[in-house]
Formats: sequence, C-alpha cells, structure tokens
Amino acid sequence: MATKKSLIYTGTGDKGTTSLVGGERVSKTHQRLESYGTIDELNSFIGLLVTSLEDQLDKDFLYFIQHKLFSVGSYLATDQQSTELKIESRITPESIVRIENEIDRLDAGIPVMRNFVLPGGCRSASLAHVCRTVCRRAERQIYKLTETDPVEEPVLIFVNRLSDYLFVLARKECIINDGKEIIWDYTCI
Repeated sequence: MATKKSLIYTGTGDKGTTSLVGGERVSKTHQRLESYGTIDELNSFIGLLVTSLEDQLDKDFLYFIQHKLFSVGSYLATDQQSTELKIESRITPESIVRIENEIDRLDAGIPVMRNFVLPGGCRSASLAHVCRTVCRRAERQIYKLTETDPVEEPVLIFVNRLSDYLFVLARKECIINDGKEIIWDYTCI
C-alpha cells in the first residue's frame, strides 16, 4: 500500500461543512465562504490573464496581486471573534497605494475614455474584463459579509481599486494589441 504524500482529501467536508482558519466549522454556504471563494476564483482568473500578457511589468504586478488576494482570502476565512488574525492576512494602505500607482501608470499611456467601453477587443483585454467582473462580484460578496461580520476598510478598498486597475489594464491591452475598443452604441437593437 502506498503512503500518502499529503492530505488532499480528508472527508471532513462531505457533510456540507468546512473549517475556517482556527478550526471553527461552518456551512459551505456561509457568507465567509462565498466571499473568500470568489476571491479564490478571481485569483485563478488572474493567473489565466497573466498567461496572455507580454509586458513583464504587468505580469509582475499581477503576481503581487495574486499574493495579496491570497492574503485577502486568509483574512476573510478568519472569524476574528474566535481566532486572532495573522499579520500576513492584513491589507496595508501601501498595497492600496501600489494599485493606485499602477492605475495611474497605465492610464497615462492610453487615450482619454469618452464613451462606455464594452468587454472585448482582444483576448488579453477580454480576460482582464472577466477578472474585473469577478472582482466586482467578490466586492459585493464581501459587502454582504459586512452585514453580519466586520471587515476592515483596507480590504474593501483594495478589492475596489483592483477592479479599477483591471479595467484600465483591459483598455491598455486592447490598444497595444491593435484591438478596437468596442464602444457602446445605445442605438443597437
């Protein structure tokens, strides 16, 4: 009989519950899981987005984002009323400033937006828009969690700024890949 390398499956979640950081068992439909599960989904889509980018600066920044999203997931998986939050799970104002600086850097290199832009134009822009919409859903899930549990403001701001960054990245990718930004035409029927 072979020896297991690691515990990939434990069977402890077979009845519809899972453990938060600290060991507390909750339903798999708990709002904490909806929140950090959507962050995990976003992180996976960002990993896919990275594979379609050419610019190493953008890739490196998104690797930073992926690490921070893991921290956000850890933060959201910790019920601070019963478990002390690890320092690695905190989002700092510096991380928010770093996103804002990247937004400014990318925005400086693209034309002023004069119309609403629809998702698409090229593959990398489309993937960035998928990430943006998943990020917005994660933000909504986290705000829903705030109805019952406190969430620190930097986490909320970080996720909000990230969706703004992903929008600007989508515009940049469309433009540098000779894609045509798809402008919303309100007369289309």
